[in-house]
Amino acid sequence: MREFEYTRPNDLDEALGLLGSLRERAKIIAGGTDLVPLMRENLVTPSHVIDISNLRDLDFIKEEKGLIRIGAATRMRTIEQSPIVKAKIPMLAETAQLVGEIGVRNIATIGGNLVNASPAADSAPPLLSLDASVKIRKLKTDRTIKLQEFFVHVKKTVLQPDELMTEVQIPIPPPKSGGAFIRLAKRGGNIISIVSVAAFLALKGNACSLARIAMGSVAPTPIRIPDAERVLEGAEPTEERIRTAAEKALGNIKPISDVRASAEYRKETSKILVRRALEEALERARSGS
Repeated sequence: MREFEYTRPNDLDEALGLLGSLRERAKIIAGGTDLVPLMRENLVTPSHVIDISNLRDLDFIKEEKGLIRIGAATRMRTIEQSPIVKAKIPMLAETAQLVGEIGVRNIATIGGNLVNASPAADSAPPLLSLDASVKIRKLKTDRTIKLQEFFVHVKKTVLQPDELMTEVQIPIPPPKSGGAFIRLAKRGGNIISIVSVAAFLALKGNACSLARIAMGSVAPTPIRIPDAERVLEGAEPTEERIRTAAEKALGNIKPISDVRASAEYRKETSKILVRRALEEALERARSGS
């Protein structure tokens, strides 16, 4: 690991000021579960590291104006245990429980998981299926964009060198809706998903009024699956329609072969996982849980 200067700001404006002046020379660290391994291998070599783990302005979970707001520096373990998240968006609490071992979840943050822009980021598919947005700030200005627009390519986002993600915003789901997150991974400790699927369904009578499906590890970024969503919206989510939606998902994915699995294996398992996630989401929507 190369030498670097370390700063731990006391407030958000100080952090943004440093980021604005240092730009590409600086990297942000909160939990460090993604950045530190890259620095050890000299794959990332910043001259400055700005530690935001001390910023309470970025560590919160709030219910406000129809949204669940989660600070970017909020730990995955905090999300996993949050009464607000468990009650309003249980799929996200269940997903947080899958992010590594408990030691990892105690330091890994939701912002770090997203900003790292891994195609296999576990928090991304559930948040995409929940229509989440992210708030991005630089000194004196901020903007809010859909998470769907945040990812650009592998390890690349729309964040500019002087910008910082400050929070994730999730609309509170309507009544008679439900979500499910399923992933396939090899057995072991801090494992990476081979394929992951999140499904969210809302019902009006017997019909599906809203369908969102998102996947990870099957494209350069976590993605929504619009072709599969259109099969379900406005119609009764029968077993046949769910199977058709699962088949349609294959047209939206571009998996690769790597050390974890072949592209062909990812395609075959994608159909199965999409179907299972939709079936579980439908069951929860019907029960109102």
